[in-house]
Amino acid sequence: MRKRILFLFFLQVFLPESDAQITQANYEKLKSALSDERFFGGHLTGFMLYDLDSQRVLYEKNSHIRFTPASTTKLFTLFSSLVILNDSTQTLRYIQSGDTLKIWGSGDPSWNYQDFFQPDFKSFFSRAKVIQFSDSNLKSAPFGSGWQWDDYSYYFSAERSSLPIYGNLIKVKQFSSPPIVTPAFFQDAIFTTSSEIKDLERDFHSNRFYYNPKTYRGREDFIPFITSPELFVQLASIETGKPWIYKSDPLPEIHQTWRAAPLFPILEEMMLESDNFLAEQLMYMVSDRIFAEIDIERAIEFILKTYLYDLPDEPIWIDGSGLSRYNLFTPRTMVALFEKIYRVLPDDQLKKLLPTGGVSGTIKTNYQAKEPYIFAKTGTMSNNHSLVGLIKTKKDKTYCFAFMNSNYPQKASVIRQEMEKVLLLIRDNL
Repeated sequence: MRKRILFLFFLQVFLPESDAQITQANYEKLKSALSDERFFGGHLTGFMLYDLDSQRVLYEKNSHIRFTPASTTKLFTLFSSLVILNDSTQTLRYIQSGDTLKIWGSGDPSWNYQDFFQPDFKSFFSRAKVIQFSDSNLKSAPFGSGWQWDDYSYYFSAERSSLPIYGNLIKVKQFSSPPIVTPAFFQDAIFTTSSEIKDLERDFHSNRFYYNPKTYRGREDFIPFITSPELFVQLASIETGKPWIYKSDPLPEIHQTWRAAPLFPILEEMMLESDNFLAEQLMYMVSDRIFAEIDIERAIEFILKTYLYDLPDEPIWIDGSGLSRYNLFTPRTMVALFEKIYRVLPDDQLKKLLPTGGVSGTIKTNYQAKEPYIFAKTGTMSNNHSLVGLIKTKKDKTYCFAFMNSNYPQKASVIRQEMEKVLLLIRDNL
């Protein structure tokens, strides 16, 4: 009897009288599926199911507890980009001084990265005989706080910079022995080694790359290089055919801004493929847009105090990508954030940005169904997996959810399989 009274109180507090109802039978099914006596009791799990129409919580478990969000952090970056950058990138700040064009990068990741629309650098730089580059406006480090040091050689941990080129990566021609890389500038930095390695690997401290001819497999796509303003002006000079010099002049108060590329394709790639580099550079551009300097910590503080001051639990938000293990968010904060995004973006644009179960992005091979029912951002790092987004039920209702897991000993694939059982329960019954 006591349990029934508590359940009725839950209905009165959290649910409206009409559409946003959950029957006691369905409530008990969810409670059982997420019970501490079953699979999700073996590690820390947080969950919230929310009706966006009625703005009511349908079910929650541990929604007030903070979890390591991994790449679901990119939802914070998405929101910040939408409200600050609007529809285009921050590319450069500049002044013309005689025949010298002085530039300060604003974080735009487009230059020769992926197949993105390319700003017309050729025409832009044609106005000058010499381009002078400064990074005095850059306050953030190449790596984010809380990133794993041993990720330095993986493509998903490329360094951040104020004006990247080639995504701060070298591209390796697959299955070619010896390795062939682009840009060709780095070809002379390839060396052989007798170490027992199977792929091309970069030295930790320098832009020297090694492979073992006896064991080399040639499976890599991309490897990060160590950035520096000196290296950048060398690469930019080769790319543009113009002389570049590095001089760390401060950005003058009176200058011009160049916003040169459409934003939406970058947001789409970041979200669907969970591109960490793009996420970090987006937050660089957000900071530049607000302060005319690149300081992620300052930009995050600004966003939290202005646009996100009303989140239910204060986020511990460190970087743009979610690579940092210092990030900590609660499920109910993730739902509140997602609702803000939902109110900003038209439905068709939002669906294009969200990985779709069985169809696109990071859940193309998961949550498969004849009719897609999961549209959500994933987040995975060792022992942490989260999913935040929309679920469409067979009753043609669309709900928002946050499903967060930490400290589990199994493979992430096992967690996803068990999560799918819960999400199918919701799809089929609510």
